[in-house]
Amino acid sequence: MTNLLRHHLFWPVAALVALLVANTVASPSFLAITVRDGHLFGAPIDILRTTAPLLLVALGMTLVIATRGIDLSVGAVVAVSGAVALSYISSSPDPDSPGTVLTAVALALALCLLLGVWNGFLVSVLGIQPIIATLILMTAGRGVAMLITGGMITTVNSGPFKVLGSGFWFGLPVAAVLAFGVFAVVAFVVRRTALGMLLEATGINPSASRLSGVRSKTLTWTVYAASGLFAGLAGLLISADTMAADANNAGLFIELDAILAVVIGGTALSGGKFNLSGTLVGALVIATLERTVTVVGISPLVTPLFMALVVIAVTLLQSPRMRERLTAATRRPVATTPPEPQPAARPDSTEVKAR
Repeated sequence: MTNLLRHHLFWPVAALVALLVANTVASPSFLAITVRDGHLFGAPIDILRTTAPLLLVALGMTLVIATRGIDLSVGAVVAVSGAVALSYISSSPDPDSPGTVLTAVALALALCLLLGVWNGFLVSVLGIQPIIATLILMTAGRGVAMLITGGMITTVNSGPFKVLGSGFWFGLPVAAVLAFGVFAVVAFVVRRTALGMLLEATGINPSASRLSGVRSKTLTWTVYAASGLFAGLAGLLISADTMAADANNAGLFIELDAILAVVIGGTALSGGKFNLSGTLVGALVIATLERTVTVVGISPLVTPLFMALVVIAVTLLQSPRMRERLTAATRRPVATTPPEPQPAARPDSTEVKAR
């Protein structure tokens, strides 16, 4: 029991289970899944779909935080991605052409990758603090998206592009398949190769890792580029879900939700060791929490307060001091028996004769 409480995933998983139980009590059919035309429908499937963009952004954020950095620009990159893709499709003579959609997706992802490379250049080459370097793009990125869309909400009617937001592959939402597929690939690469260890070494002590032969600057540059790419893919999923590009509201505050997912999963913001499985659980907790607000019927006026209380409770239970107290409380006192009295030593016969 003590080892279970000390596991880094215990409290995030417990919070997720508690939210699912609360939803089931409020709506007994919450966990019901139906099959229609070979596709799965239900509240759990909707949670997987809504988790997809956040999971992608949180995945990149985890890698960045592992190198002792932070990326505040992911929300702006999400807006830029949707603006580029939908602007290209809307200006195309054939929006329903798969070639048009593939070109739009490629352009959006390429630009977002370039924005991530820019962040990595500022941090690793110029030595600017990560929070300042990414704050620059966070401020300017939405302005770039506004320039691309002309300050208007761009809408399109494209069947192939809509598949990204509301389509199905293998009975599951396309967004969930893409997001969880990318997550599985990244998790395999960082945990089955030396990349994960090198990232942790860079985050723990960049100078020592560089002196030991680790290319810490290259790794830092790479994780920021990956963060931009993942945020761009998340922006495509969000814009495909609404079939609109809103430079002001697309991906708004998603960087804060991503940081929350990383922290709930047990990754420290100080860098070093990171936990991708915890990030996955954290993203599911946030998505389920947003669904719980609707199912339980909490007033929108107190929704932010309710979500903050849940997040505070989970993070407090994960704190080192709270873990120590819970561990000490669950330990059973070991019964100690008093030592048996030793018999008095008899005097030696030689000593008796001497006396």
